[in-house]
Amino acid sequence: MGRILVLFYLVFLAAISGCTVNYSFTGASIPPQLETVSVQYFDNRAPVIYPSLSQDLTDALKDRFQSRTRLRLVNDVGDADFEGEITQYRTQPVAVQADERASLERLTIGVRVVYTNTADPDLDFEATISRHEDYDARVGLEAVEAELVRKIIDQIVEDVFNRAFVNW
Repeated sequence: MGRILVLFYLVFLAAISGCTVNYSFTGASIPPQLETVSVQYFDNRAPVIYPSLSQDLTDALKDRFQSRTRLRLVNDVGDADFEGEITQYRTQPVAVQADERASLERLTIGVRVVYTNTADPDLDFEATISRHEDYDARVGLEAVEAELVRKIIDQIVEDVFNRAFVNW
């Protein structure tokens, strides 16, 4: 019985000593080979332009990687590199009243993201991420646009972070 316990203990030690992935309280799984991260400017190529969207999205991504990872942000191309473009910015009705006017509208933002991981190219991806928020059409987009854009950016940044570093 003692030999089996010692053998189990040795196998367990060998298994955990071979792990090379670091985990953090954020749920991120970042290989130790990755030391730097870069975020290229996300150009706004949507048919409708919200003036500060490109800068707001780019800055939000940089802030997330700096605050939730040990990676050092660099201006050149980092070990983990993010680039892409804003492809969609639109509103559409989602609920119509009896008089055929919209009572609820939806703001949707879509972003194409390209992620390159120099430590493990199998984790590279290109994806289109789209998020939306609904608002009362009687209020009007202008009254709530800045708040909705901020919420949607937060959701997109969370999706990008999770896809790259939480491996969902």
